[in-house]
Amino acid sequence: MTDLEEIAALGQKMPALAGAVPERMGGLTNRVYRLGDLVLRLPGKGTEDYIDRAAEAISARAAAAAGVSPEVIHADPASGIMITRFIDGTETMSPQAFRSRKGSPARAGQIFARLHRSGAVFPARFELFAMIDDYLGHLSGKDVALPEGYHQVLDEAQTVRAALAAHPLPLAPCHCDPLCENFLDTGDRMWVVDWEYCGMNDPMWDLGDLSVEGGFDADQDSEMLQAYFGGPPSAADHGRMVIYKAMCDLLWTLWGLLQLANQNPADDFRAYADTRFARCRALMATPGFARHLAAITA
Repeated sequence: MTDLEEIAALGQKMPALAGAVPERMGGLTNRVYRLGDLVLRLPGKGTEDYIDRAAEAISARAAAAAGVSPEVIHADPASGIMITRFIDGTETMSPQAFRSRKGSPARAGQIFARLHRSGAVFPARFELFAMIDDYLGHLSGKDVALPEGYHQVLDEAQTVRAALAAHPLPLAPCHCDPLCENFLDTGDRMWVVDWEYCGMNDPMWDLGDLSVEGGFDADQDSEMLQAYFGGPPSAADHGRMVIYKAMCDLLWTLWGLLQLANQNPADDFRAYADTRFARCRALMATPGFARHLAAITA
C-alpha cells in the first residue's frame, strides 16, 4: 500500500483527514504529511524495533500540555500513526536557519528551559550507554560493519560515563533527539516536535545535541546557554554540554547504521555514521575535551 492509499484509508475512518490534499513534509525515518490544519506521521520501516510508541504518545501529550509542542489529536501506539495540530506561521529550522535567524539559539535555549522545568514526567528513561548496548545488540545480527575503532572509542568513553555517574544532575523531561528540523520558529518563540526518543535525562544532553546538529559555533553555544540559564553557565554545566556533543555522536553513529541495515533510502547512512563517528573521535582527542571533563569531576 502506498502512502497516499494509506492516507485515503485513514480518511475513511477519520473524517478530520478526509478532503485535505496531502502535502509531503520532512522526515528521515518517518513519512510526514500536512493535511489542512493537521500533520499526519506515518512510522518508518523497522522503527518498531527501537521506538516505544506508547511512551512516545504519553510524552508528546505531556510536552503539548507544557506548551512546547503542538496538540496531539490522535496517537495509536499499535500502528505508530500520530496526528498533531499544524502550527501556522513557523519556519522549520535547519543549521543555516539557526545561523541566519537572529536570536534563534536563544529561543531554543528558552524552550529547552521551559520543557526541562515544566515538571512533566516522561515514562521512558533515556540511558545513553544502555542505548548504545541495545543498538549494538540490534546490529550484531545484521550485515553492517561498525566504523573502524568504534569499540576503542567506546572504551575511552567509560571515563565520561564514570564522571557523569559520579556527579549526576536531577533528571528532567528531555527531547533527546533535537535535530534542527524538529524545531519550528515563529521569530518570537520555538515549538518542538517529534518525541520518539524522549525520556527523563540529564538536561545538558538536549543542549549539547542541538549544538552538534546545528553546527553551532562558540557564539551560538554561548547565546543558547545564556538564555537557558538566564546568565553565564557554570564551568561544570558548560562542560557537560560539550561532553554530550561527543556522546550524542557516539550514539547516533549506531542509529545511522540501523537505518542502513533497514535499507532506509532517505539518506546515505553509511556516510552519516562515518561522519558522526569521526567527529566524536576528533572532539574526544582535543585538550578542551579533557578540560571540560575535569570541570565536571571537580
